[in-house]
Amino acid sequence: MGDPAGVGPEIIVQSLHEKKITDLCRPIVVGDLDVMRKACEITNIDLAVRSTTDPLNTQYDYRTMNVIDLNNVDIDTLDYGKISAMAGHAAFESIKKVIDLALEKKVDATVTAPIHKESLNIAGHHFSGHTEIYAHFTRSKDVAMLLVDGNFRVIHVTTHVPLRKACDLVKKERVLKVIKLLYDACRMFGIDKPKVAVTGLNPHASDGGLFGYEEEKEIQPAIHEAQRMGIDVYGPLPADTVFSQVAGGVYDGCVAMYHDQGHIPFKMLGFVWDADKKTWGKIQGVNITLGLPIIRTSVDHGTAFDKAGKGTADPTSMIHAIEYAIKMAAKKWSGTL
Repeated sequence: MGDPAGVGPEIIVQSLHEKKITDLCRPIVVGDLDVMRKACEITNIDLAVRSTTDPLNTQYDYRTMNVIDLNNVDIDTLDYGKISAMAGHAAFESIKKVIDLALEKKVDATVTAPIHKESLNIAGHHFSGHTEIYAHFTRSKDVAMLLVDGNFRVIHVTTHVPLRKACDLVKKERVLKVIKLLYDACRMFGIDKPKVAVTGLNPHASDGGLFGYEEEKEIQPAIHEAQRMGIDVYGPLPADTVFSQVAGGVYDGCVAMYHDQGHIPFKMLGFVWDADKKTWGKIQGVNITLGLPIIRTSVDHGTAFDKAGKGTADPTSMIHAIEYAIKMAAKKWSGTL
């Protein structure tokens, strides 16, 4: 469900109203029943909302939204667009529940709506985001964030850490692991021979050592090792130009060294600001956590507090996240994931 004070419940309702989604999977929402009923009212979408407890013993049809009701939100005091411990705790409990369901093999994949990190932390859950929660509760050490929008794919060596620390975390072993995760993901998405780019950490990929040593000592050795493994990988390449090449199809994906290095070009493509309406127009893109024993996809946008409770949020990213989860689940069932 995500943060109940954000747009998560609304974009879930809009997505599950799409028959193409319910034709492809049996969706079940984990969250608060009253919040999901209210989201139907806000979006003016006529879905029956039904409480259930077990995904394996539930009837599914496209006119009904099944909800595992955690009963953890007081709908009368919920304040849309506001940070609160109640909302943060509800979001955390829904995440923990879907992880448990996936580990118990009661669901084939999990899709997450956006959370607000401040609400999460004031509720006493000290995680910096979904990725870290999933890694903790699945006991996964080598996870990475992959962002996908059409043919544009970028994965991150580091994410939610201070920039000073991110530089120290750029090590050969980690860079190599992320290259392999991206290569395998591209293969899973149907690309037979993925062509992978790797950015440098420093300006101009250090210009032969003029602006830093990480390229020579950590990144280049990882690339050479990946090449010896048969991966078609190039770099380290200057980050100020390589993403245009990724968008143009020169590469099938790119390894970024830190959060903003990968997120900024990705969101420049997928997020469009409507200057006339002074709000976000198109917002699309999918966040996929790789390196987990379970499948997790997500929207790649935040809680959009400015739109929460108004029924105007764009569900495109959520629809795409569900579609990717379905694709990955199919690959897992076929033995290719």
